[in-house]
Amino acid sequence: MVRDVSFGQYFPGRSIIHRLDPRAKILMFIAYIVIIFCTFNYAALAVTTLFTAVFLVMTKIAPKFYVKSLKVIIFIVIFTSLLNLFYGTGNPIWQWGIIKLTMNGINRALFVSVRIICLILASSCLTFTTSPTELTDAIERLMKPLKVIRFPVHEVAMMMSLALRFVPTLLEETDKIMAAQKARGANMDSGNLLSRVKALVPILIPLFVSAFRRAYDIATAMECRCYRGGAGRTRMKSIHMGARDVIAFAVTALVIAGVIVCNIMMAAVV
Repeated sequence: MVRDVSFGQYFPGRSIIHRLDPRAKILMFIAYIVIIFCTFNYAALAVTTLFTAVFLVMTKIAPKFYVKSLKVIIFIVIFTSLLNLFYGTGNPIWQWGIIKLTMNGINRALFVSVRIICLILASSCLTFTTSPTELTDAIERLMKPLKVIRFPVHEVAMMMSLALRFVPTLLEETDKIMAAQKARGANMDSGNLLSRVKALVPILIPLFVSAFRRAYDIATAMECRCYRGGAGRTRMKSIHMGARDVIAFAVTALVIAGVIVCNIMMAAVV
């Protein structure tokens, strides 16, 4: 069900990951994206996977929520893996017509699957341990140099934060609309693909109407509270980097070094 999806939610806590500076977490996440796509062998992939698992455990958030976050992309993982599995190069292990199975295809399918899963888990770790307000402040401060070229830093940060904040809300709204349509006799679980796509129309239209109405209400509420952008805005809580953030950067640097060493050593062996 849609309500089982936990991506985009925030779970308050006192773990060491929760207490990291949100700017540090965003920078580490960007570095992680680079790391995961620089894994060219199984040793490097194992290092990044272990790094991901350690961070997930350190958040002290129940594993079921991370499993729920994977439900959104499970179809994409399977579809992408199958494409890479049967379209690899090299000598075929098994072949049926134009479809062939090769070791290169198996390796590519495994790498793509693990990379996508790790990225979703890492992004879930970021949103689960960082509140929307902290994310807004962190994004705004990281993009502050762009103000020199008159880039609307605060407005962009606010839009990104609001979009992330209302992902769970829209998913919950979708689930309510689906339940209401089923109560009126709508059949969404049977029939061919075309029938199921047509069954989504009565869901998408009220969902869009609800989303626009909610956006209008938020804009009205912000105007009533005299919101005028980032000019002269103060913050109730200030974010500061500390020793734990330096340690986190050092650990990330060690992981990057480990991935580089694995790539060099395995390339030398080959």
